[in-house]
Amino acid sequence: MKNNIELVRHSLSHLMSMAVSELYPTVGLGVGPVIDNGFYQDYDLPEVINPELLPKLEKRMRELINKDIKFEQHDMDFDEALKLYMDDPYKTELINDLKEAGEKKVSFYKSGDFDNLCLGPHVKSTKEIDPQAFKLTHIAGAYWRGNEKNKMLTRIYGLAFESKEKLDEYLVQREEAEKRDHKKLGKEMSLFTISELVGKGLPMYLPKGNIIRTELDNFIRAEKEKLGYSFVTIPHIARKELYIRSGHLGKYDAMMPIMTDNNGEEFVLKAMNCPHHFEIYNAEPHSYRDLPLRIAENTTVYRNEKSGELSGLLRVKGLCQDDTHHIIRQDQIESEIEMILGLMQKVYSVFGFNDYKVEISIRDPKNKEKYFGVDDVWQKAEEILVEQVKKWNVPYSIEEGEAAFYGPKIDIKVNDSIGREWQLTTIQLDFNQPENFEMDYTGEDGKKHRVVVLHVAIFGSFERFFGILIEHYAGNFPLWLSPVQVKVIPVRDSHNKYAQEVYDLLKEAGIRAVVDLEDENLGKKVRATKNEKIPYWIVVGDKEVESKEFTLESREGNKLESLSSQKLLDLLQKQIKEKK
Repeated sequence: MKNNIELVRHSLSHLMSMAVSELYPTVGLGVGPVIDNGFYQDYDLPEVINPELLPKLEKRMRELINKDIKFEQHDMDFDEALKLYMDDPYKTELINDLKEAGEKKVSFYKSGDFDNLCLGPHVKSTKEIDPQAFKLTHIAGAYWRGNEKNKMLTRIYGLAFESKEKLDEYLVQREEAEKRDHKKLGKEMSLFTISELVGKGLPMYLPKGNIIRTELDNFIRAEKEKLGYSFVTIPHIARKELYIRSGHLGKYDAMMPIMTDNNGEEFVLKAMNCPHHFEIYNAEPHSYRDLPLRIAENTTVYRNEKSGELSGLLRVKGLCQDDTHHIIRQDQIESEIEMILGLMQKVYSVFGFNDYKVEISIRDPKNKEKYFGVDDVWQKAEEILVEQVKKWNVPYSIEEGEAAFYGPKIDIKVNDSIGREWQLTTIQLDFNQPENFEMDYTGEDGKKHRVVVLHVAIFGSFERFFGILIEHYAGNFPLWLSPVQVKVIPVRDSHNKYAQEVYDLLKEAGIRAVVDLEDENLGKKVRATKNEKIPYWIVVGDKEVESKEFTLESREGNKLESLSSQKLLDLLQKQIKEKK
């Protein structure tokens, strides 16, 4: 049974079609599913419409809601259904698809005089819908059934929540999110670019963005090295046989196309690092004393994502994972997962992510052919993950059918500074690939035993994590991450020489500094610095030249006055080291 809010959203889509049909009796009705936070419906309209129509549709929908209209399900036979939609090619196509699929009847929902092909379910009556808790938001174009060879339809989107208060909260959050859009800020702050000639989904870091990317890389590498991770380097391609062996070629839809060299040998761009890391493990014999072995690498993989699903840094074709494979004994599973969760919490606390939610993804028991391995192995792996999350004592849900094809996984979700939820860390428990790749160790008893593998990424991918951070901070990166940490601003040209000396002092101390020697007034220089979201600046005038002391001003409006050169450097270096 769907949640009640999903029933409400589905019913609002139905009511929107009622209102549109009143305005356009010959409208063609496409699909209208429930989506996150709302709904949409596709229409073949006799004219182009604009957003000014939406308030009129909203008003009519509220009038319909207040009439306490019932939603009544009934079935039709195929001849009757096709007759009803003889002038609607979209519903006709859907009905014929159901007939070919072997269905016996066609499900309809009737509300007042409006009868609509629909599987449902809906609310029983419109009195269950809060008329103030929905809003039609925008209009877009959409090809029928997502195929660009088909006709372009008009798609109308709506939001719907349990109450007006929740709707208003979401609208405020969305407005704030639009200001924080990482694509917009990324361009304004010169962090990354996406070139049509290079290709969609293949972002390139500009110098300032690359500084942040490098700091993130160094940070996660250092934290993992403290815990004994061993970093390796692998190539970006492999013979297709490696991925046939791993099962990715055949079970993973986003594998890149096979390429052939001049000798006829076939290669694939890697979509996953695990098969390479398995072969690194198998390159040498191992005993029980060598385990756990934590193989780590920050490296790019390539996914054949659909162009329509690509989005800035959040969904790309080339993504750098902070990937690790924990190769362990069975008796080390629990302690290793605890260590990973501890690492994750330590890392996330630096960015202010302290509110966690967990999803445990298990296989679909109705489609076991999609997965490697046998029932008892899957049951064992799933039970272990549930027990580990219970020990952690955080909210969790079970997501059926979302497991990797080789094992179940834990997905960690966090809330950002404006309350949006993001999925980051993944921990996958894998008993099956070690069998597949014959990954053994010599036990204390002198016999061969199979290892277990934990597939782990803390950030997930640098691209997505970077995009999330841009929006989380609204571009106001903390000092340790900021591409420019301090700007030195001379008051007049006569102060340029000393400003240059201060700049040299900061640079020599490892501070990322710039000096503004432009022939502009002080107010304009300070405004530019604030717009650039630089954490600190130092104004150099007669007083500073004479006293050799500084006032450090921040973008938050704070001032620290009468700082000697050494105190200034100590303060900045301490904040950078502590990642404040």
